[in-house]
Order: sequence, then C-alpha cells, then structure tokens
Amino acid sequence: MSRHRAPALVLALLCALTVLSGVSASGSASAAPATRAAFAPMQLGDSGWRVRVLQSRLHQLDLHSEVVTSRFDRETRDGVATFQRRRGWTADGVVDERTWLKIVSLTTEPTTEALHNVYTPGKPLLQRGDTGMWVRQVQARLVQVRWYDARVTGRYTQATVEAVEGFQAKRRIPVTGAVDRRTLERLKAMTRTPTKAELFNIVPTGPALDPRCLTGRAMCVDKTSRSLRWVVDGAVLRTVEVRFGSDELPTREGAFSVFRKSRDHVSSLYNTPMPYAMFFSGGQAVHYSPDFAANGYNGASHGCVNVRDRAAVAWLFDQVRLGDKVIVYRS
Repeated sequence: MSRHRAPALVLALLCALTVLSGVSASGSASAAPATRAAFAPMQLGDSGWRVRVLQSRLHQLDLHSEVVTSRFDRETRDGVATFQRRRGWTADGVVDERTWLKIVSLTTEPTTEALHNVYTPGKPLLQRGDTGMWVRQVQARLVQVRWYDARVTGRYTQATVEAVEGFQAKRRIPVTGAVDRRTLERLKAMTRTPTKAELFNIVPTGPALDPRCLTGRAMCVDKTSRSLRWVVDGAVLRTVEVRFGSDELPTREGAFSVFRKSRDHVSSLYNTPMPYAMFFSGGQAVHYSPDFAANGYNGASHGCVNVRDRAAVAWLFDQVRLGDKVIVYRS
C-alpha cells in the first residue's frame, strides 16, 4: 500500500464508524429517543377505571373498603394519604408516579371479581348454633339497623340467620346467613357499640331518657320529672329526686361534663354548704342540699341541681368520674 492511499483509507473507516454510531439496534438510522408518556396524577374528584384499580389495590393494603367505585372520593384520598404518611412522604392524598409505583409493587393485579364487587363467601366467624357475647353483639347491632326484632339472647337461632341473610342481600354480600369478616365489618361500620341495656334487653323505667344518656356514663337530669338518673351504657343504676334553680337563677339545660368534684365544698358566693359537689357548668353543680332535705320543693337552688338524699348523693359522688356526662333536659 502506498503512502498516498493510507490517509484516504483511514478517512473512509472514520466515516463508516460515524454512520454506524447513528444506526439503531434495528438497523435503521436513529431518530430522537421516544419519550415515555407522562404519568397523570389521580386526586380527589377524579373518576374512571384507573380509580377503581387504585381502590382495589388500596383494599389489599387495608386502606380502603372492599367496595370499589370509579370515584376518587374522600375515603380514597384518606387511604392514599395514610399510605404516604407511613413512608414519610408528603401526605397530600394525591397519587403521583412514585406513590402509584410503590402501591403497585406491594399489591397484586386485582381480579375481575374484585374490580366488579363480585364476592365469594368468607369463612364463617359466627353461624347457627353458636352462643355467647359475640352473638349478642351481632344481634344488638342488627336491632339498630332494624333487621332483627326479637330479643337479644346470645343464641344464633333461625331468626338470627334470617336477619343476617336480609342484611347481606341488601348489601350484595353473598347470602349465607352466617357472619363472615365482610359481613361483620359492614355491620360494624353502620352501627355503634351496643349499650348494656341493648345487650341484655334492659328497658328503662319512668320518664323517657334523653338519647344522649343512652351511651357511656351520664347523670341524666330531667326537669320535667324532677329526677336525676345515673345511667351507665343505657342502664339506669340509681334514681334520686332533685330540685333546680328559680326563674331568676335557672339551672342551665344542655349537655355538659363533670369538670370538678369537691366532697366538702362551701359556696364562696353564698357561704352555704354544698357537700358532694360535682360541678358541670361554671358554678352550677349537682350536690346535697340540707335545705332541700328540710323544706322539699318549697324553695329553689341558685342554679345548682339539689339532691335531698344524702346517702344517695354520697354514693353517686363515689361513682362519678371527671369527664362523665351531665345531661339536663325536659322529657
């Protein structure tokens, strides 16, 4: 090869390498790289099939109910926000690409049945023939949603089976008459914790109790019947006679709570004894009144709830805790 041909050969080789470097793996000349479609975030108010898939995957993570829709509602947003918060991310409830990829990595592809709310029966937790407190709980909750109208017995009878079947059919749960996890969760979501009175068929006597007295611990003060009833979980445990303030200094009505107790209290305003005082609204309290014990209803308090049975109010003082409800109303 002559000295004059070598530069020409080198130049040709360089040109060939330049061309090859611009050829794609398929053998064609490369164009600008194809850009991946940008991820469209999902957020409150959105709708569509993607939202349904998201909800189903959130359900797998116990962050959404089993029922899926195509609407990105508050339940969906809260589930996403909880997922983000657990990872130390900004918990705004918006499904960005990072959130979506992480959810997908932790879940499986939803089944057709899951995406269309087609359920199969779950393992029975309670069924006909069972007995006990859990059965009472289910029966009492079914009473609340008006699917069960018999006595709460703690025995899973045919009447209980029929009530469960009706509840399941209404909510598109497989109708078995047995309580599986899905049925129990839906029932609990629609009801409150049953009271002792509901669990054991205790019917309050006397004037009607205010509904606010039916749960928790409450001194239920009825101006109409001039009575105070100590109620725990809907069951009346003690009833005492009481009197109230005058028209000029009335006892306030409404829902309050005990914020202070003073066993040997003396009023700083009137310099009168107020034994076993349980304060619920400013200076107004439930307490023993020697004047009420001596003169009955021929008189009035300065706004407090007077009790004339010293032994009863002493007992009540020991039962009541700070924070217990005081409901003052007219039946």
